Amino acid sequence: MVREDKLYLRVTRSLEDNILAGNIREGDPVPSSNQYASFYHINPATAAKGVGLLAARGILHKKRGLGMFVEAGAREKLIEARKASFREEYIDPLLAEAGLLGVSRQDLIAMLISAGK
Repeated sequence: MVREDKLYLRVTRSLEDNILAGNIREGDPVPSSNQYASFYHINPATAAKGVGLLAARGILHKKRGLGMFVEAGAREKLIEARKASFREEYIDPLLAEAGLLGVSRQDLIAMLISAGK
């Protein structure tokens, strides 16, 4: 999960979430940096940094004079990145804590199943 202690990451996370949710699809334009700056009450350069981060990762591409657009395959790239992040930030620490407490993997799976009900 992206920590939002840096303002530009709010823009990045918002775009990622909208792409993952299907609100913004491949080939769709994304709001401008100025629109994000206005929405989040931040400097346009800060908003542009958040958008630029996704462009650098191949999630967005620029069409000169038209703005930024969602790249083909962007959703799949985001899913893979989020899965890796999810494992590092949640699963690995969960397994470590379970190990310290002597909780077996089978008991842990049972806990997860019962928590999901």
